[in-house]
Amino acid sequence: MEHDVSGSLRVVIADDQALVRSGFGMILTADGIEVAAEAANGAQAVAAVQRTAPDVVLMDIRMPEMDGIEATRRIVAADTRGTRVLILTTYDLDQYVYAALTAGASGFLLKDVTPEQLVAAVRVVRAGNALLAPAITRRLVERFTRPDEAIHRDLSDLTPRELEVLRLMATGLSNAELAERLVLSPATVKTHVARILGKLDLRDRVQAVVLAYEVGLVTPRSAGRSAVDQALDHA
Repeated sequence: MEHDVSGSLRVVIADDQALVRSGFGMILTADGIEVAAEAANGAQAVAAVQRTAPDVVLMDIRMPEMDGIEATRRIVAADTRGTRVLILTTYDLDQYVYAALTAGASGFLLKDVTPEQLVAAVRVVRAGNALLAPAITRRLVERFTRPDEAIHRDLSDLTPRELEVLRLMATGLSNAELAERLVLSPATVKTHVARILGKLDLRDRVQAVVLAYEVGLVTPRSAGRSAVDQALDHA
């Protein structure tokens, strides 16, 4: 069940550095966002989520005892309340981006974001959307989703129209652009996207884009370099 996005916004901050937790907490609190709990490692983060049922978790990657990737995986696997995970790290390293997304994270930002960007990211993710730092998206798909290593994923449940929507969505088209290209209403496109996510058991649009590359439905070469960034910017 998703959180009521019209109500208060509650966040858990997980980072092994107390100064980072304090800084993020002050930024969020100043904008009216409640910090429900803090955690110094992944195990504490999982426990805090179970205890406080937050809307969003700000999750560091490198932490002692249990890292942020494993903590994200456990939170997503166990959660039925719509808690979203936003990964924050100082490491601009592709393998962490990919691991975070496949674990179920809904966003990935570097720690040098401005206070305004941090607050906006939390609200975007809480609303059910997904967010990635544009600087890392191109390397993500080019490095980890190669056509000659495409994984097998059954897409047979998708109708021909839904398959087309997925392919075009992964090449960089927004819902409005999809509607124009396919001569459909925006509402119909939104319905198609929702059905694609449901049939493929995906949390959000970013996971759909990554999946499209993984199965070879589209490739960075066919989509074009700018289109890769656009696809994830619209997510």
